[in-house]
Amino acid sequence: MGRHDAEAGLSPQENAVTGGPGLREEQAGFGGVVRDEDMYDVTNLSTRRTGLRGVVYCSTAQGQHGPRVKWYPGRPGRETPCLVVTLESPPRTINQGLPPRVARDAEHATIAWVELNRDALLGYWNDGLGWTEEEHDAFLDGLRKLP
Repeated sequence: MGRHDAEAGLSPQENAVTGGPGLREEQAGFGGVVRDEDMYDVTNLSTRRTGLRGVVYCSTAQGQHGPRVKWYPGRPGRETPCLVVTLESPPRTINQGLPPRVARDAEHATIAWVELNRDALLGYWNDGLGWTEEEHDAFLDGLRKLP
């Protein structure tokens, strides 16, 4: 186990899964601490915020794909089927394992919500990782709900 791995509490296997040292590991190497409450790289939005049945998973830039959100009929999870909606104009959808009828039923409303909130979602995708708690709260409060 390397110095950064040990200080960050990650096993070599965990570090391999995450793609190597991240912000926590880098900060640990400099004697810094990154607390969970300091990180806003993912947020799960409920029906109360979106007006959609289910949960919308939003993240800051992750991976090699472009900006997107994911809609889940229930709780999100790594291997849980979902509907991916890109933030491009017009949005595209990708069904990742949902029954076709469930995906079709959610598609129109989820696209409408993305179009209603595209600028805010792109702001979160591009800049959200560096946001303060107040900026994150302002993002959440500024999202518009479907009627």
